[in-house]
Amino acid sequence: METLGSREVYANQWMVVREDAVGRADGTTGIFGVVDKPDFALVIPMDGERLRLVEQFRYPIGMRRWEFPQGTAPERAAEDPLVLAERELREETGLRAGRLVQLGVLDVAPGMSSQRGRVFLATDLREGFHEREHEEQDMRSAWFARAEFEAMIARGDITDAQSIAAYTLLLLHEHAQP
Repeated sequence: METLGSREVYANQWMVVREDAVGRADGTTGIFGVVDKPDFALVIPMDGERLRLVEQFRYPIGMRRWEFPQGTAPERAAEDPLVLAERELREETGLRAGRLVQLGVLDVAPGMSSQRGRVFLATDLREGFHEREHEEQDMRSAWFARAEFEAMIARGDITDAQSIAAYTLLLLHEHAQP
């Protein structure tokens, strides 16, 4: 597929929406609407058999949702994934990790968005004060036993696709350990 042209339709400090004209291999043309967002980091804070989650109101779906700490750099900036993971963990939970291990990469919605995420496992955790951004003022944070986390997914209390996919990466990581 070849990009024939591109125009910015909308932009704000978090994203750009563009429309691309494309040419296909058979000679036909079409368009793609693309949401460009910076890459994000998602952190799985784990202390033994406990996982730390955050809960916040997610405006597009009109609900409060539990999920793993995650986010992007301010003003659509590109940032080293490890640095971003450390900041998101500290901002949203107050935790500082003695060890961060990258577990994998997630494509959020590759049919409509360029955004990708790096998933990290955070261990050797120290408690501290959170440093939330203004938009995160309604956020809560709590520890959950892994069994409860899995039950929350089964009940539909956790529906964040990135958090569920990240947990799968954690399980694969654990199965690969000797």
